[in-house]
Amino acid sequence: MASKRTYPRTQNLLLTVLFAGDVAFTYVGLTIGYLARVKSPLREIGVRPDSISFEVYQPLLWVGTAFMVIVFAYLRLYDARILLRPQRAATVIMRGTFFWFLAFLGFSLALKFEPAISRVFVALSTITTATTLILWRYAFYRFLAASTWRERLTQYVVIIGWNEEAERLVQAVDQDSNHPYQIAGIVTTHDEISSARQLMGERLLGPVNDLDRILENNLADIAVVADLELPKEAVMRIASTCERLYIHFKIVPSFFQIFVSNLRMQTISGVPILGVESLAITSLSNQALKRAVDLIGGMFGLMISTPIMVVLTLIIRRESPGPVIYRQIRTGLHGRPFTIYKMRSMKLDAEKSGAQWAVKNDDRRLKIGAFMREWNLDELPQFWNVVKGDMSLVGPRPERPELIKQFEQEIPHYNPRHEVRPGVTGWAQVNGLRGNTSLVERIRYDLYYIENWSVWFDIQIMFMTFFKRENAY
Repeated sequence: MASKRTYPRTQNLLLTVLFAGDVAFTYVGLTIGYLARVKSPLREIGVRPDSISFEVYQPLLWVGTAFMVIVFAYLRLYDARILLRPQRAATVIMRGTFFWFLAFLGFSLALKFEPAISRVFVALSTITTATTLILWRYAFYRFLAASTWRERLTQYVVIIGWNEEAERLVQAVDQDSNHPYQIAGIVTTHDEISSARQLMGERLLGPVNDLDRILENNLADIAVVADLELPKEAVMRIASTCERLYIHFKIVPSFFQIFVSNLRMQTISGVPILGVESLAITSLSNQALKRAVDLIGGMFGLMISTPIMVVLTLIIRRESPGPVIYRQIRTGLHGRPFTIYKMRSMKLDAEKSGAQWAVKNDDRRLKIGAFMREWNLDELPQFWNVVKGDMSLVGPRPERPELIKQFEQEIPHYNPRHEVRPGVTGWAQVNGLRGNTSLVERIRYDLYYIENWSVWFDIQIMFMTFFKRENAY
């Protein structure tokens, strides 16, 4: 085990290296954009920039570099929590370079930079810089993951108490290597520890009464109290021990089972109150932005999918005469019912025995049905649902009211997914949770989407829809 609390110095050093590397590679990316504009056939587009030398463009390149790095800092690219998460860093880089494209071009026009900045240069530089930075970040991550620096970033966690939340935390940390945490062990708070012993083995450290010795001997960096049934005095004693040993003290908020990342502290007449604040996806401005994206995307989707639907109509009718468009009542925003439209991928009598999910090698499917479902072609008419406002391009998939009556009784936190419009595609679907898969896991992914929504998250999910087809049957 690494020496105690080496990670803050290591984090700061690595973030400094990343910052310096981002400055250098941002400049390289902008330079490549300049060369692509001036030295390639693209120089014929618009005003010829042949007379603008590289020396003259130097100040603009450095201004652009500084502006882009400032944008990255604002978007928290230099947060230690994403040191080992290259995909999250890549998402921030793409967001940052897109914002840079709009803002830098706008500033250059408003401030009348000399020489005037070529719009083609800015567009090219957005692509070349994003690509350069993502490649640099990925190479740095590969080096970091394979070196001893990875161990020096690790923060050792001791969990106090054993319950479902503690078990879920242990499994999450053990299964995900792209984070700086490692479970040092469990401190038990009661005698019933068979499940903890079975899972933790040697990492079962002992009883809470022996906490001082345990924390001192196990070089813990973080102590997490999972058992909130402990007396107040015991929790305060644990907090005091952590303070004395320079250990971060945390509590699993068991009282809040959903939307935990939106827990906020506020005061009422000086009394601190902890509760769930409003979500980003429910604010008026974000709803308007999401609806605008849906309208544009829905109309564009209808235009490009109409020829495909015409071809599919001919194929479906040839194999199975009857209606091609399948209508069904689903539950939407705030629990309101609506009619969803799909292209029929199954036989006409597919649900003669009642509502049921599709399964692998389902004999109810048409010959073209498997192909349609794998590539989500049966969902194409739902662009009309999006335009109408019944659905969004991205969101939890809508279910039938008769199934929901059962689910809302059996599955914890099922109905909060109806706080947003259902989607043509969703975070659960692109992660393979569709059809006859775990409903509990599906709901967990839906709630994660609602809690962490952003326009960029929607774009990521739409992009993944074209490549993630697991369990699409």
